[in-house]
Amino acid sequence: MENLGTVMGVWAHPDDDIYLSAGLMHVAARAGERVVDVTATRGEGGSMDEERWPPSSMGAVRTAELMRSLEILGVEEHRFLDGPVDVDMDTSLDGSGAEQIREIMAEIRPRTVLTFGPEGMTGHTAHKDVCRWATEAFRQVAPPGARLYYATYVPDVADEWVPRLEPFGIFRPGTPPVTPRSELGIEFELPDDVLDLKLQAISAHESQVEGLLEVFGPDGFKQVMAGEYFRLAEEKDEEA
Repeated sequence: MENLGTVMGVWAHPDDDIYLSAGLMHVAARAGERVVDVTATRGEGGSMDEERWPPSSMGAVRTAELMRSLEILGVEEHRFLDGPVDVDMDTSLDGSGAEQIREIMAEIRPRTVLTFGPEGMTGHTAHKDVCRWATEAFRQVAPPGARLYYATYVPDVADEWVPRLEPFGIFRPGTPPVTPRSELGIEFELPDDVLDLKLQAISAHESQVEGLLEVFGPDGFKQVMAGEYFRLAEEKDEEA
C-alpha cells in the first residue's frame, strides 16, 4: 500500500470509522503521518437495547467509546461537528455540517480523504449526507494531488458475510457497494498485529458490537474485519 500522506476520515457516527478504516488510520499514524478523524454526530440514535443503553445517554456513551477506540489505534486528532444529531436511518442531518467539513478540510489539507460512497455504504441517510459534504468539500478545497476514496466491499467478502447481516436490517436495497478487487484504489489486508488492534478498538464500542459478535462468532468477526477496501472516487490534479 502506498503512502497515504495526511489522512482525513469523514464519517457519520462513532464506530463507522473503526469498522471501515481502523487499520488504515493506525498504520498511517504509526508511520508518522497526520490522521484527522471527523465524526458528524455522537450516535445519539444508536441504542440497541434501551434498558441497558437508554437513548438519553447514547451520545455520551458512544463518544466515550470512540475516544477509547482511537486511543487504542494511536489516532490523536478527532473532531465532532456541531449541530448534526443522529436520529434514525432515514432522517437527514443538519445541513450545517457541510460548511464545517469544508472548513476542516481547508485547514488540514489532506492528501487522502476516506468516506462513504453516495449510497452511504448501508443506505443510511446520514451516511449519504456525509458523503455529499465530503465530496463537495474535496472539490472545493482539497489540495493538488489529493485523492478521495469511497468505502466498498469486495465480491468474495460480500458474498460470504452480507447475508448473515440480513437479520439486523443494516443494508438497505442496493447496498452495500461491491467493487472488484482489480478496480480498488486501496486494498488493505490487515497484518495480524494491526487486526488485533482493530478488534480491540471495535470491542471498545460495547453498546454497538454485541449483536454482531453473536452472529459471526469471534473467528468469523475477525475474518470480516480483516480487510479494508476503498475505490478511488476523485483525484485532484497536481499543480504544474
